Amino acid sequence: MLMKKGRFLLIVGFLSVTVFGFSQDYTFKVLANKGANEYKSGDSWQAIKTGASLKSGDELKISENAYLGLVHSNGKPLEVKQAGNYKVADLAAKVGAGTSVMNKYTDFILSSNSAEAKKNRLSATGAVHRGEVKLNVFLPPPQNASIFGKTMVVEWEAPKAGGPYVITLKNIFEEELVKFETPETILRVDLNDPKLTNESAFLVEVGSKAEAGVKSEGKVVKKLASVDFERVKKAYAEISGELKDETAFDKFIQAGFYEQNGLLIDALTSYEDAIKLAPDVTDFKLGRDEFLYRNKLATQKP
Repeated sequence: MLMKKGRFLLIVGFLSVTVFGFSQDYTFKVLANKGANEYKSGDSWQAIKTGASLKSGDELKISENAYLGLVHSNGKPLEVKQAGNYKVADLAAKVGAGTSVMNKYTDFILSSNSAEAKKNRLSATGAVHRGEVKLNVFLPPPQNASIFGKTMVVEWEAPKAGGPYVITLKNIFEEELVKFETPETILRVDLNDPKLTNESAFLVEVGSKAEAGVKSEGKVVKKLASVDFERVKKAYAEISGELKDETAFDKFIQAGFYEQNGLLIDALTSYEDAIKLAPDVTDFKLGRDEFLYRNKLATQKP
């Protein structure tokens, strides 16, 4: 009996060490990368790629006008924007001790944007699609159309007719609440607008001013019910301390949080916020595009 118990404890101990070893196998994961950045692991330098793992003994070489968005193994984010050489261990010291619940959101972003995820998506949906819709607005179906934030992005695919575009928000009785005009294919809407604050739901329609018949169907947007709002607010409070700087990288991680909580409108808004703050970081744009494709808000063109 003692021998069996001893063998059992030995196996449990071995598994614990193994699992712990795997969980501590890296110090940082690369979530976003721009520029000719390199890292040295052992004796050789190699290019940094998004998704790469960096270990404590590695060194980094950050080029001029470059960018690196890192997430520590404890879940905390770190941006590196200044050119120079860095030791990963020194960067880890800046992050500080303690763990963060952001791991599940950053892991989600990495897995969702991986080459394997893109391959699976294309296999499941077909590589490309030539749609018949005259004007497609990147808003989800009603079951996923709830919104948490006080600002939203309305974005659409440019039709052959082109712009400028007229964006109309209507109440559920299809009475006009507010109308906008823009030459762009994106519009930011402030939900604190007095004409919108008392509406629990509204419809969004987009049309081309260049050709009257080219317009979208009405897409519903619903404000979160109070019980759901409090749930999301509580969950966001757990990560907000790590995102207090409101950087492009913060917004990128925020997008993952919203998507995992089924808030696709908020997620797209956060992606566009990240792009607006750092328009030269391609990974943010690629992340936005993959988000649109996997949630079937847009279809990939040939």
